[in-house]
Amino acid sequence: MIPVTAIFDIGKTNKKFFLFDSEFREVYKVYHRLEYTTDEDGDPCESIKELTAWIKETLATAMELPDFNIRKLNFTTYGASLVHLDREGFPVTPLYNYTKSYPIELLEKFYSKFGGKNQFCIETSSPALGMVNAGLQLFWLKYSKPEIFKKIHNTLHLPQYLSYLFTGKMVSDYTSIGCHTGMWDFAKDSYHDWLEKEDLIKLLPRAVSTSETYPISFRKQSMSVGVGVHDSSSALVPYLIKNDEPFALLSTGTWAISINPFNTLPLNLEELERDCLHFIGIHGQPIKISRLYIGEEHKYQIEKLYEHFKLEKGYYKALKFDSKYLKDSNENKTKKYHFQYLNPEVFGLSQAKSNDFSQFENFESAYYCFLDELTDLQVASLKLVLDQFPVKKLYIDGGFNANEIFVEMLRIKLPYISIETSNFALGTALGAALLVNKVEVKLLKVASSNQRY
Repeated sequence: MIPVTAIFDIGKTNKKFFLFDSEFREVYKVYHRLEYTTDEDGDPCESIKELTAWIKETLATAMELPDFNIRKLNFTTYGASLVHLDREGFPVTPLYNYTKSYPIELLEKFYSKFGGKNQFCIETSSPALGMVNAGLQLFWLKYSKPEIFKKIHNTLHLPQYLSYLFTGKMVSDYTSIGCHTGMWDFAKDSYHDWLEKEDLIKLLPRAVSTSETYPISFRKQSMSVGVGVHDSSSALVPYLIKNDEPFALLSTGTWAISINPFNTLPLNLEELERDCLHFIGIHGQPIKISRLYIGEEHKYQIEKLYEHFKLEKGYYKALKFDSKYLKDSNENKTKKYHFQYLNPEVFGLSQAKSNDFSQFENFESAYYCFLDELTDLQVASLKLVLDQFPVKKLYIDGGFNANEIFVEMLRIKLPYISIETSNFALGTALGAALLVNKVEVKLLKVASSNQRY
């Protein structure tokens, strides 16, 4: 039997399970989708009961496979999600969706109580994002749902809850705490005072290293179980191992996340307004990132283009980069697109008042123009993490790394950076596997004017 590492990679849409051999090659996989349920307010949310059942059943099935011997287990999940447990260790509430609306009056009460929105955002290194600032979920429960709140004995981040299911250990990890939760004061390098003042700190278990493991026996099989890791921090791990020089990563999908692991400079209000924030990396250091909702914007605009030009879905995927179309786009700098989800004005850029696809002679010219304007925004977002601490290499992974036009436009607009497309399709799961196996992930020492907090 081959000794393997089992990893659950839990995304909001796809739930994935992998087995990796000793060389960290994928040898088995399961993909699954769970239908949303609703919380007590009727808002859609993940079913924590169904997720728990699927994880336990999937692991049990994998343990029956005759070719593999599972020796390690770890978890990586999306962030901004908390599991609230009662005194017996069972979930008290649904797994509230971070897209759920936060009551405006309660939010205003919170900010007025703790120094104002701007000060709070600076201290916690995160834009004001409502329920996405997951720590504020506790404030909301305390004042909006006091009968439910009274039952809460412990609160875990989602990765650590999945680990707890097998280890019985209630812990936190810094990559989850530092994921725009509003819980962490980056200047003080500790939990923010508001948690103590609201008597909420007692609900949060101690924080441990992301590479911490616990020995367990599951179905008479001994294995080591990791404490789990936030997915964006996990995705960085393979790159940190691969590189000896500073680099940046543009992780693309629904969101394009620009990550500079070597930029730890404090944020200012202008950066926060442009959706720039800090994560905490696996070594406990702040990591500067910026976000751009390009995947959803691309999806919206491409559907409108297909409809106008009467083309089948997927047509753009066959297009190769052609400098002629980019030249044509550059010759007339009048903006042609009005964005549905993005706001160019916050970057000092402009946009058209509305879309008029009749001004394009064909799909190609329209699509090139769209990507030209979209990559202008992407460059502006990237510069938020690159300008004060430039790097020589940028990796692009995720969905847009296969879009040759998008990548070539970035190369033209960022000529001083070597841009490589990377196909770490399993990057997030692979990072979690490397961590639970305690593979050394070096923290590169870089000489710069970068000042730590």
